[in-house]
Amino acid sequence: MKIRQAVLLCGGEGTRLRPYTYTMSKQMIPILGHPLTEWNIVQFKKHGITDFLINLYTKPEVMRDYLGDGSKWGVRITYNLESAPPGVAGSVKLFEKYADDEFFVIYGDTLSLADYSKMEQAWRSKPAAAIGMQRTQKTDDYQDADVAELDADGKFIAIHPKPHDRAYPNAHRMRGIFILKKKILSYIPAGRYYEIGRDLLPDVIGRGEPFYSYECGDYSKGIDTVEKWREAEKYLVDRGISYENFAKA
Repeated sequence: MKIRQAVLLCGGEGTRLRPYTYTMSKQMIPILGHPLTEWNIVQFKKHGITDFLINLYTKPEVMRDYLGDGSKWGVRITYNLESAPPGVAGSVKLFEKYADDEFFVIYGDTLSLADYSKMEQAWRSKPAAAIGMQRTQKTDDYQDADVAELDADGKFIAIHPKPHDRAYPNAHRMRGIFILKKKILSYIPAGRYYEIGRDLLPDVIGRGEPFYSYECGDYSKGIDTVEKWREAEKYLVDRGISYENFAKA
């Protein structure tokens, strides 16, 4: 069955994007005139994703007023307003009753042009027992990042949080796009602050649950500073990508 659902994680405060985030969440900053979240919805829609789960925390009314129920884009949006940040994994856990058996997850401050159909195709090639998959990037330069250590088949065998005092074989930066099975939510404790990289993945790996890597060269950019915001817009402009031709593609 094709994946039809995505969780957009939109609870971050965006302190490094102030003063812009005094009036909107960082996921609503305009990329060439249209909110970042709108770009992500349109890109997912191109690949058959029509059901979106979005958590809210900072300036929630701005996103809800703009996106509404999603019908403008031919999709459905379900929101969850958080009273306090529960961590990334904790935010996904709060959608458990709405979750399909399989779904995408993306950090909402990421501008992604990923081919989600190809990502799902790669997911289908993994063993049936796999509980999830995360986009990664192989690198020897990871002093500023948490990394996953992989085996020869691309399965996660260890998570190494920064700072690092040694080198790891087959180390990959952990990037913010996932495919998860609903089963993984059962490992997230309710009512606790819980992160994906620091808490959830080390736990499921330690329990022997197969979790895999996905590598691709598709463009994505985490936008948590003004400099990265401008870099993302420049990338689009330099390639002749406007929102209008992007949305029609």
